[in-house]
Amino acid sequence: MHWTHLLRRAYGVDMPPADTGASAVIVRAGASPSPTSAPSSPDSRLLPGDPGYRRMSFALFAAGVATFALLYSTQALLPAVSDGLGVTADQASWTVSAATGGLALAVVPLSALSERYGRRAMMTAALCVAAFVGLLVPFAPDLGWLIGLRALQGAALAGVPASAMAYLAEEVRPKALVGAVGLFVAGNAIGGMSGRILAGWTAQAWGWRAGLAAVGVLAVLCAVVFRLLIPKARHFTPGSVSPRALARTVGRHLSDPLLVRLYLIGALFMTVFGAVYTVIGYRLAEAPFSLPPGLVGSIFLVYLVGTASSAAAGKLVGRLGRRGALYLAMGTTTAGLLLTLTSSLIAVLAGLILITAGFFAGHAVASSSVSRTATTGRAQASALYQTAYYLGSSVGGTVGAVAFRAGGWDGTVVLGLLAMVAAGAITLYATRRALVERRASAAVRV
Repeated sequence: MHWTHLLRRAYGVDMPPADTGASAVIVRAGASPSPTSAPSSPDSRLLPGDPGYRRMSFALFAAGVATFALLYSTQALLPAVSDGLGVTADQASWTVSAATGGLALAVVPLSALSERYGRRAMMTAALCVAAFVGLLVPFAPDLGWLIGLRALQGAALAGVPASAMAYLAEEVRPKALVGAVGLFVAGNAIGGMSGRILAGWTAQAWGWRAGLAAVGVLAVLCAVVFRLLIPKARHFTPGSVSPRALARTVGRHLSDPLLVRLYLIGALFMTVFGAVYTVIGYRLAEAPFSLPPGLVGSIFLVYLVGTASSAAAGKLVGRLGRRGALYLAMGTTTAGLLLTLTSSLIAVLAGLILITAGFFAGHAVASSSVSRTATTGRAQASALYQTAYYLGSSVGGTVGAVAFRAGGWDGTVVLGLLAMVAAGAITLYATRRALVERRASAAVRV
């Protein structure tokens, strides 16, 4: 299976088979049925080789870089932020949690607005506001201002994932969607990694405020590139937004036990991931490691492991089934957590690799299962998964830092282990429920 398809799964994106001609995930938050999702002229949609396709691909790549560089810009700088503002690790962690929490809460409302005002307009506004706030963030006089600006930044950034997939579905022919979405997701991954590395090395030379400023400048450049290159939407038709329809769809998904379990599993995996990567900078900056900010930021190169584990997730599901793949992902994450308890830098790095591999595999399985489980309102089902995912990141970052303050790295690991036990219990419950249903079905046939 192609790696871009699995990466799209890892980000909660559902896409129909290329031969159906159906739209990809269009995040319609309660939009009433309209011709919005049906291109007015399918033959005029973009294909690789078209000048418009190349411009669109580069534009959305730039948007992905800006989004994730800004979203996690403070994560690699938390020890320096603590020193500079005289705050504890759990207090500084709110600079990450506020951004991811803001995105989680805003993704569904902004997806609704994109139905009315257009994907291109929503993405442009989101990037401009987020980049502008990114230039203000380095000048925050205290922690309260810094957290408030980061929350605003996260809420603004929600307009990008809420609109990008819908834009692609409407403007690109189905058989070309894989490559287009893959490049956008690659921009997400590269932005999340490069933003942390850029911030870390810049902070090592000129301080944490300069590190945040460097990410802000990068985001401004990406926003300019996006606005200059993104083609005008030719197949978007404004639709009406019905809060009542949105509420019905969301309520239907939240009353589905299987979907709720998948949302919880995704949130628990992200709780571990958020806790570990929010606190790991403090662990590595302290004795016995005492790494400088630049090297701490470079630790996020481990994210590249996620590409391989996401690709492996598809094969694992084929061999072990969905629940079997989840068990393996939980076991891998648990082993990585235990390995980081040692005082060996090599062992800690190996543990981070296992945690990252397990997280991305589990996230890929859970998010893709949401798309398969929801028979109607798949866009809202995916948006709800993203909400749970980023709320898990917020909770993990904050509670993980509190655990670190109370019990050191051991406390953070205990939190991660508890999250994996909870995820395992949910999966075990689903396994037993499936067995009971299978036996009941067999008895009826007899």
